[in-house]
Amino acid sequence: MSDFDIGLAMFAAALVLIALRMLVGGVGFATIGGWDRLFATLNSMTFSRFSSDTLSVIPLFLLMGDFATKGGMNRALFGCARAWMGHWRGGLAVATIGGCAAFGAICGSSLATAATMSQVAGPEMRRHGYSNALTTGTLAAGGTLGILIPPGVILVIYAIYTEMSIGTLFVAAVIPGLIATAGYMVVVNIYARLYPASAPPAPRMSYRERFRATGEVWPVALVFILVVTGILAVTLGGMRWQGLRESLLSTTVTTGLIFVVLLGAELFSAALALSRLPSELSAVVATFDVAPIVILLLTLPIFIPLMLSLDFGLGREQVLVWFGILVLMSVEVGMISPPFGLNLFVINAMAKDVPMGETYRGVMGFVASDFVRIILLALVPALALWLPGLW
Repeated sequence: MSDFDIGLAMFAAALVLIALRMLVGGVGFATIGGWDRLFATLNSMTFSRFSSDTLSVIPLFLLMGDFATKGGMNRALFGCARAWMGHWRGGLAVATIGGCAAFGAICGSSLATAATMSQVAGPEMRRHGYSNALTTGTLAAGGTLGILIPPGVILVIYAIYTEMSIGTLFVAAVIPGLIATAGYMVVVNIYARLYPASAPPAPRMSYRERFRATGEVWPVALVFILVVTGILAVTLGGMRWQGLRESLLSTTVTTGLIFVVLLGAELFSAALALSRLPSELSAVVATFDVAPIVILLLTLPIFIPLMLSLDFGLGREQVLVWFGILVLMSVEVGMISPPFGLNLFVINAMAKDVPMGETYRGVMGFVASDFVRIILLALVPALALWLPGLW
């Protein structure tokens, strides 16, 4: 079997797995409520869900990230971070984390952030003698900031299903996102101290070079404020009509896949609601003689109704916001957790000469940082609720 055939089989398998979720939900719904009720629900559910203008933000975020990539903004961000931090201990890896965080603010996708930044920062780090483990681990972990730093597609989907304000969730993710960025930088510094040969310092740049590099990132600030990445990329010359066509096609395909997943999740949730499993499970778990925080950590991120049935001393909206950020961070951990984290495969596919075992080893410190941050947020909800509370 050729490499192309393997890739085609993988794509077909992914579509089958997506379809299976819809099949399971549909068969379960029909078994409980009958086939006529299933078809009637599908008829109304499909229109009511996908005719909503709320979902329009998903393709717009995806398109914005693609425009930013085509416009070369990732290179400008990494160049600026490298100019100011490249000479530190593990400076290029720290600059990569900073570049990923900044790019995440205009992208919203973990995989896209990891893939685009690896094209810029990966060769630079390896050229300066950084170890394969630190290079690939940093890129995989930095990519997760694409969904944690607002705006993020995961939060949009969560907001739609919980009928929460997207803006409120974005604001709530700011402090956890900054903590994640700082935590990753600390991991790099510790790694560089333990293994100095794995992260040699880069040459120090003059202040003139630093300010010149800083001046090149003004488009990113403009995009973040005005959300007009596409127009800006065309104006700067990084985008041509061919690139525009590719961006539109890529966004269309990705949006279609996301919408199919959303429909499957909606049908699956409807079947579960019809079976009364969430309410019955909530009633059972609520009788457990343990602290609510224990139940939260054990069930994250599965049962929103269960969370709302427990007394955390917070209002309904506060629980949904807090739980939403915990869900987001759990997704983030899953993206880099060995052996099946998607970011690990993306980075390893782009660095084919690096054994997967080295990537696993390089990412473990970042995974540990993620778990510390999740526990911290679970114990201190104010980290996610303070900024939204100022509105």
